[in-house]
Amino acid sequence: MENHKWIFIINPIAGNGYGQEIKSILEKKVAEYNIPAEYVTTERKGHAGELSKKYADLGYKYIIAVGGDGTVNEVFTPIINRKDIISGAIPAGTGNDFIQILGFPNRFTDENWKTFFDLNTKLMDVGHCNGNYFLNGMGLGFDAQVAAENYAEPGVVKEGGKNKYIWHIVKTLLFFKEIKMKIVGGENAGETDCFINTISIGRRFAGGFYLTPKALADDGLLDVCMIKKLNLLQRLKILMQVPKGTHIHDPKVNYYQTPNLQVSFDKEVPYHLDGELFFATEIDVSLLPKALNFIYNPNGEHFFQD
Repeated sequence: MENHKWIFIINPIAGNGYGQEIKSILEKKVAEYNIPAEYVTTERKGHAGELSKKYADLGYKYIIAVGGDGTVNEVFTPIINRKDIISGAIPAGTGNDFIQILGFPNRFTDENWKTFFDLNTKLMDVGHCNGNYFLNGMGLGFDAQVAAENYAEPGVVKEGGKNKYIWHIVKTLLFFKEIKMKIVGGENAGETDCFINTISIGRRFAGGFYLTPKALADDGLLDVCMIKKLNLLQRLKILMQVPKGTHIHDPKVNYYQTPNLQVSFDKEVPYHLDGELFFATEIDVSLLPKALNFIYNPNGEHFFQD
């Protein structure tokens, strides 16, 4: 028999502790809307995915992640292609870039809670890279180095809020050195010195940088923003344009859409999937169309086709 209960998987340390604070608000809203809910709290890295799989196997209909982008990735990776499950995200992290896809803001208002429990849903695409998944996007080059700066050691994120991201961006902007990248196959095949190479489902990264402003999360295509080698002044100019998405008109930017992409490097380089850091010399990216069924805000500025 199908279980119509909800399970809320809460990361208590998300957003410098906001994940714990939001639980009391969540409990009030769940009671207000008469939702048959249960709550579990993550205790370690990887725990969110274990909990998600457990409750999916128990037949729970609604699985909700409460946390930041990393929590969202962990919760929904185990249930990719389980379209019978209704997925939802309540933002409680620092950057909260993924939630923009769904048309919700960084923090829920009373109106947002109502919309959330109205249960409007959309099927969304999921990215696949070297055996792992991303729901918002992945990055090579500058943004991967920013992600690398975000870790004290592998798997351990440095403490600090949004100012932390800004400092890492400034530091990398000044000292990052481009590495030659080989694109394998397709009309963009060849070698290039890449400053940024972002491949995405969504549009926003690092709490406000619209690197792929044309992306739609259900069009069956990855959006690619490839920025060639830049001097410091060119870097500053481009990065000032990125928050509004106008950088894509610069001649140093190659912006296109593709269902897959393969790139290689002469040495191991960092890359990130939804902010999670990895290293490789060869990177193979593809897309799983309409692989998750997400609650979204039809009245918000979502990144879905109409």
